[in-house]
Amino acid sequence: MKSVKSMAMLMAAAFIMNASFAQEKTVNVGGAPMYPTKNIVENAVNSKDHTTLVAAVKAAGLVETLQTAGPFTVFAPTNKAFDMLPKGTVETLLKPENKTMLTTILTYHVVPGRLDGSELSKLIKAAGGKAELTTVAGGKLWAWMKGNKIMLTDEKGGMATVTISNVYQSNGVIHVIDHVVLPKN
Repeated sequence: MKSVKSMAMLMAAAFIMNASFAQEKTVNVGGAPMYPTKNIVENAVNSKDHTTLVAAVKAAGLVETLQTAGPFTVFAPTNKAFDMLPKGTVETLLKPENKTMLTTILTYHVVPGRLDGSELSKLIKAAGGKAELTTVAGGKLWAWMKGNKIMLTDEKGGMATVTISNVYQSNGVIHVIDHVVLPKN
């Protein structure tokens, strides 16, 4: 009898461990694996699709912050998303004299906590179709569903689509987005 109970407990533990590993699997972003055991910065630097974002994070002095325990939910615009901004915008933002503005824009892409796609969907449903998220910058983003895709609307009315969700990190989760979202100011 004891061996049956022990075996059942062992099987339950294995099931729980497998369920958590299945939820937090390695995802490829920008041609590189994103490991759930690494932090946001350790993973992002390997994505060929996020070199502009990484350069901006470095210029804003946010590397150390994004390496802390968090947890953070990062809506990570791709290089193509940055390319959609008016010509010269990125270059201007990367100048040392514009560090405050750059920091505001980048922290507008970060929400405190670990909100994966399932959690975002629950928040959207609970809010009647559009969930209001408060960013680290103190601004608001609105998350909503278009079919099975999570969408974001920024304070200026701009929209972004989550193209890759649930890229788990040791200190949060990344959702890749196709547009840069912008705060009011």
